[in-house]
Amino acid sequence: MLDAVTKGFRAAKNKLTGKAELTEANIDDALKDIRVALLEADVEFNVAKRFLARVKEKALGEVVTIKAEDKKGRKLMVAPGDHFIKICHDELEALMGPVDTSLVLPKPGSGGRPAGIMMVGLQGSGKTTTTAKLAQFLIKQGRKPMLVAADIYRPAAVDQLQMLGKKLDIPVYWQADTKPPDLCKQALALAGQKDRDVIIYDTAGRLAIDEEMMVELETIKAVCAPENILLVADAMIGQDAVKTALEFDRRLSLSGFILTKLDGDARGGAALSIKEVTGRPIKFLGMGEGLDKLEEFRPEGLASRILGFGDIVGLMKDFEGVVDEEKAEADAEKILSGNFDLNDFLEQIKLVKKMGSVGELLEKFPLFGELPEGVNFDDKELGRVEAIIGSMTKTERKAPELIFKPRSDGLATAGDERIVRIAKGSGQPRNNVYGLLARFFGMQKVMKQIGGGPGGAGMGLLSRLPGFRQLAQLKALKGADPAELAGMFGLPDNLQGMPMAGGKGSHQAAMARARLMGMNPAPVKMVSDEEKKRLREKKKKERQQKKQGRKKR
Repeated sequence: MLDAVTKGFRAAKNKLTGKAELTEANIDDALKDIRVALLEADVEFNVAKRFLARVKEKALGEVVTIKAEDKKGRKLMVAPGDHFIKICHDELEALMGPVDTSLVLPKPGSGGRPAGIMMVGLQGSGKTTTTAKLAQFLIKQGRKPMLVAADIYRPAAVDQLQMLGKKLDIPVYWQADTKPPDLCKQALALAGQKDRDVIIYDTAGRLAIDEEMMVELETIKAVCAPENILLVADAMIGQDAVKTALEFDRRLSLSGFILTKLDGDARGGAALSIKEVTGRPIKFLGMGEGLDKLEEFRPEGLASRILGFGDIVGLMKDFEGVVDEEKAEADAEKILSGNFDLNDFLEQIKLVKKMGSVGELLEKFPLFGELPEGVNFDDKELGRVEAIIGSMTKTERKAPELIFKPRSDGLATAGDERIVRIAKGSGQPRNNVYGLLARFFGMQKVMKQIGGGPGGAGMGLLSRLPGFRQLAQLKALKGADPAELAGMFGLPDNLQGMPMAGGKGSHQAAMARARLMGMNPAPVKMVSDEEKKRLREKKKKERQQKKQGRKKR
């Protein structure tokens, strides 16, 4: 998400690393990278210009304190570059905020007229899916929404909304041969009879703004008087989304925006421009395909992720949605102690899949926000790993050393028949099975070392959450060699791509895993008994030759 912008801020931070002071010259040099990044992300030109001017003004007037104290009175060293990034964070947050995710809704159970939410936007922005996501969000808050299929022009739009309504178990109103304004008026009258307290109108869009569409929307607004009018804007179209927003706001007086497709290869210019240009708040972000993938907009969280600091609050909200607190505590203690098997490994994979994209999840984790550019995580790999583990017997999952067990000399022993059977059952090459098990044992050893070490301090929120106290010790990994971190997650040394179960780069990944596991820095090799015998004879012959050479001297 917003990779182009993140790249620019990372480059600026690197240029200021090691600088003893902030001067106009080095600030201008750092701002060049940010300027290019903002324009590449299609941020509106005047917005980018004003943002850079504010950052420069504050940075030049900043009194840099090199030494500071935290809340516990511990001494900290702060570099001038850190002050610059803090200024950027504050300005990014101000650019997209202040936050206002509220909707005008009646008190639950108060009766009376149901509150209206009118969803507007261009065709292809994800309006119908977002309508269902918003309904799901309101259901979790104890509301009783009803959907109205007022997009009668797009093929299958009505069928799509009815299918989504059935999935959510809420009514969807639609009448054939009825114009959208009349349809919405009838639905409003019916909503009260069905004991619905919120009615969401999914209106029609076009490929571009036209007069006929805008007149129809103005008529619906006049007939139904919705308390909330939300524009669903596609973040991938960048600055065009801002132009669209201005016209919709002029004609309809919007309540706010929902930005969609921020989880893809979005340029993200809309997220950074739309609030400042229109003055209307961003209410929600659409971050995935699932109906639960709608999150309240938090400018501080998005600013932190852009700058590579992660988003712990967002991460915890993701966990809360899919994790039972007591089970999370038990699982965390088991995994961080290193006493976990492949059943636990499989459970964690299923949990991650519930939470959405691996890349999005890791982007919220501060540890991974600082990984070099080009690190990619393939979500399909989770399915491959799940298939491999699913092809094992219950006994093998509990005792994976029956299948494959690394040795301290860098070689390995394996049950070839088991490997062949698991590979066939999962539809994966044997190397992928070897690779998965090598990573499993490597992770197990690392977790035993982390879990057994002294507890880290200063983790803030994480240290106070059930089951996450030992995560403070993960800070030790931040000083690890990038190749070792890469190896632990199945990445090659150059951190490009993610061949998690063998494939390109698996040689380097194996070397890194071996170093992590305390082995010789050599790839894990699978050898037969005959090969072992041949190697022993070869070494014996080499020793004899050396001995004879010494005698001759």
